[in-house]
Amino acid sequence: MAHHTSFRFNRVTQATCLVALTLVALVTGVPVPHPATAAATQPAARRVIALAEPGQTIHQPFADAALRWLRETATTEGFVVDYIRTTDPIDEAYLAAHDLFIQVNYPPYRWTPVAEAAFKKAMEQGTIGWVGFHHASLLGKFDGFEMSPFFHQFMGSIVFKSYIPDFATGVVHVEDAAHPVFSGLSSTFTIENDEWYTYDRSPRPDVRVLATVDEQSYDPPRTVKMGDHPVIWSNPHYKARNVYFQFGHKKELLDSPTFTRLFLNAIRWAGAR
Repeated sequence: MAHHTSFRFNRVTQATCLVALTLVALVTGVPVPHPATAAATQPAARRVIALAEPGQTIHQPFADAALRWLRETATTEGFVVDYIRTTDPIDEAYLAAHDLFIQVNYPPYRWTPVAEAAFKKAMEQGTIGWVGFHHASLLGKFDGFEMSPFFHQFMGSIVFKSYIPDFATGVVHVEDAAHPVFSGLSSTFTIENDEWYTYDRSPRPDVRVLATVDEQSYDPPRTVKMGDHPVIWSNPHYKARNVYFQFGHKKELLDSPTFTRLFLNAIRWAGAR
């Protein structure tokens, strides 16, 4: 079931505002628009889909923390969050009613065929933006599902190989400092104590790499490495604005000003039209 977060003025607030504007009009001579006319000129609130897996999975704490942050951020950023736990509601009409899709912790292999086809079309036509985290690159054969050819290509033709199960802190190096997702951030930053994925190959030949993790910086040191290790990237072969962040396992990330700045920058960039 989708949960909706929205923010609107109530009638008391509207009436108070109208009285204040009328007083201003009497003093300045500037006419006050009728409330219906004023409302018609206001841009519609941006609608955001936030998709996370159902039940108490290992990623649920991150998803819950991300939703709380999104609800708080929606009040200042002026968007509405529709939170879903399966891809069942997704079709072309559902995506068309939204501006941005946030794949909080949902894997690429559990999508319904209808949802995947609609999302693929939206990415190709650029009708919705996309921000993905962590589990979105869990590509391969899992839980009896075959790997999706579309998501394999969309994520840079990679296959999940391994991960750091006991976590590590890593230093991230920005490669494309001009990209809007890094607005207000330094050229290096630290992601604390998260689960890092490795793949059968680097996605670099097929995507626009925005940042990599320095595997030598892992603290404590870890042996699970892949060499060239992109952790933030975008796929320029699709018209839609899209960005993927490999980290996103632990809820404590939402306490990091660096992470929340990245998240907010991504929302503003990918959700813009």
